[in-house]
Amino acid sequence: MSDVTHTLDRLLDESVFAGKIHLDGEWVEGGGGEIASIEPATGETLAMVGMASAADVARAAEGAARAQREWAATPHPVRAGVLRRAGQLWEQHAEEIMGWNVREVGAIPPLAGFALHVTAAECYEASALPSAPLGQILSSEEPRISLAEQVPVGVVGVISPFNVPLILGIRAVAPALALGNAVLLKPDPRTVITGGVAMVRIFEEAGLPAGLLQLVPGGAEVGEAMVADPRVRVIAFTGSTRAGRAVGELAGRHLKRAHLELGGNSAFLVRADADVDQAVNLATWGAFLHQGQICMTVGRHIVHESLFDAYVEKLAAKAESMVVGDPAAGQVHLGPLIDEVQRDRVHTLVQDAVAQGAELRAGGTYEGLFYRPTVLANTPKDAAAYCDEVFGPVASVVSYSTDEEAVELASATAFHSASSARTRWRRWTSRAASRPASCTSTTRRSTTRRTRRSAAQGRRAPDRATAACRPTSTRSPRRAGSPSAASRGSTRCSGAARPSLSGGRGLSGGRGRTGRGPRRCRRRPGRP
Repeated sequence: MSDVTHTLDRLLDESVFAGKIHLDGEWVEGGGGEIASIEPATGETLAMVGMASAADVARAAEGAARAQREWAATPHPVRAGVLRRAGQLWEQHAEEIMGWNVREVGAIPPLAGFALHVTAAECYEASALPSAPLGQILSSEEPRISLAEQVPVGVVGVISPFNVPLILGIRAVAPALALGNAVLLKPDPRTVITGGVAMVRIFEEAGLPAGLLQLVPGGAEVGEAMVADPRVRVIAFTGSTRAGRAVGELAGRHLKRAHLELGGNSAFLVRADADVDQAVNLATWGAFLHQGQICMTVGRHIVHESLFDAYVEKLAAKAESMVVGDPAAGQVHLGPLIDEVQRDRVHTLVQDAVAQGAELRAGGTYEGLFYRPTVLANTPKDAAAYCDEVFGPVASVVSYSTDEEAVELASATAFHSASSARTRWRRWTSRAASRPASCTSTTRRSTTRRTRRSAAQGRRAPDRATAACRPTSTRSPRRAGSPSAASRGSTRCSGAARPSLSGGRGLSGGRGRTGRGPRRCRRRPGRP
């Protein structure tokens, strides 16, 4: 039986949130005014949403820090219960929230439903975190007990994107709240209702105390204020590489941890022994799902020369057969791109690639925000449509002759969220994956706990110097990039963490399951 005690027939009432932001448990007018939430497919205004200012961020951070102290001291079964109720509420209101996801984001209904499923699952998984062990006993040279204890970081800033706002927001919000933190949530201004209002309302009805989830939508000014505020201890950002670089630089100036999931341009290798029809079916899904607005989208199709012509012909035929239209009005394969700016960028990349010598085999046209799935053959390796993140329904196909050449082509990118291969030889994929890649990893994971060290005779005061660390005893094969510990009992510091959707771009290769991520560790030399 459900233990949800707060129930409403309608979760998202425009008369309550229209033109407002959410601070300290109240819907109030934001200092940044208001903007219209526009349905990309029709251009219709769905609702007015409030925008925050830098002053609002300061107020939100102050209220969150105040509320967090009491929340961290709340018994763990209470925090777990809030997360479980949130999971139930996502399921209870799935149809209503799916409608907003389809209309505001432009997602087709199957993807919108999948996002709701993952969002509820993230809450259920996060509900297990409050009761997890808080630390470990460390080795000591002296005959006394030395402990490492995990404690909440305090206030976490979450900046989520427009493309899959539910999943890419909840995977940081849910574990942060579960482990005793407060959250400042800044959704993309184009998807405030799906990525922000819905989340606030769910947790409000789940019984989350006021001030622990503050909604501060806005532009660059709001993001900068969030990163710069000293009460916000950790930033979890998902978005473009350009914006992420600015977030990382600003966080560095303030000696603040920033967990960044940035751009992607995934490769799909098709070996000579592959079944072309099966490969094309997979490639169609990988390249055109959600109009290509996914960081794991397959942008680069690297096909053996013996299959190249057949592959291009069949992929182009698939693209031409796909239905593009309003996902709220009927069954379609692709919905609209998010706005005119994104559409024009995609079209410019396609046109420039053709001017550089690429063959346009399908698509390359649009009507309104509906861009046809596009296939480019023999795209020059230096064309932006091949080597950069397009974030649109564009597949660039090139050929190779040897396995070594294929792996080199797949690895030659700074955008490497995921890679895949089609072959009858299963062991080949693992062998290829073990090859060193020249890519820059963009996988990060939000952290929600820090560790403090204490002795049996009393705790020491907090140390300001911190590192993104995890205990040696919890090493996981899913994490990479951790240097060896200098000695037994030390900590391993990780520059990258477990990817966050199951199957492949964590906080980007699969956005996966809720995890605690790297921890904030307080370490002291000498005796404990």
